[in-house]
Amino acid sequence: MNYQKQNIYNLPNLVSFIRILMAPVLLVLAINQQALWFLVVLVFAEFTDVLDGFLARYLNQITDLGSHLDSWGDFFIYSMLAIGAWILWPDIIQQQLVYFFIIIISFTVPVLIGLIKFHTLTSYHTWSVKLAVAVTVIAYILLFSGILEWPFKLAAFLCAYAAVEEIAITLVMNHQRVDVRSIWQALKNNGNNNISS
Repeated sequence: MNYQKQNIYNLPNLVSFIRILMAPVLLVLAINQQALWFLVVLVFAEFTDVLDGFLARYLNQITDLGSHLDSWGDFFIYSMLAIGAWILWPDIIQQQLVYFFIIIISFTVPVLIGLIKFHTLTSYHTWSVKLAVAVTVIAYILLFSGILEWPFKLAAFLCAYAAVEEIAITLVMNHQRVDVRSIWQALKNNGNNNISS
């Protein structure tokens, strides 16, 4: 992948990099039992997740590096979601343990399979993952704010579905690609590649 041919020094990539920097901030807040600030920074980090994609499309600054930075940012923030919850709200985690582990497995297994097959972090940004992430973040805030529990169960189901689709994409793709929105797009791309070859 040749990043030199792309303008990698742009605003969307900077926003993604800021999101990566939010991960250690979240960890420090969790360790220091700053639950409210943890949730505030989490909301800010998720805002940057929406913002970088919007800016990349609006400014026509979509790059392969940007897609990978976005995925790395997601990976670090979602890791902090799990670690922070375990540190800050262990009692709630014990009550929701099954759903908590479904979400963790749903985010880690597709990454591991992608690393094994392509030796890099996949950056599909599927619609199902986008939906699962949005619901999970909202459910996370509702659960750990003591407002509602059931959205967390819905989030676990959506995460599991998104994980299955990402794994399927990795298994059917002949080579690593970014921004594959669904399994149907992956099958179509493979079909086109087979025809052209």
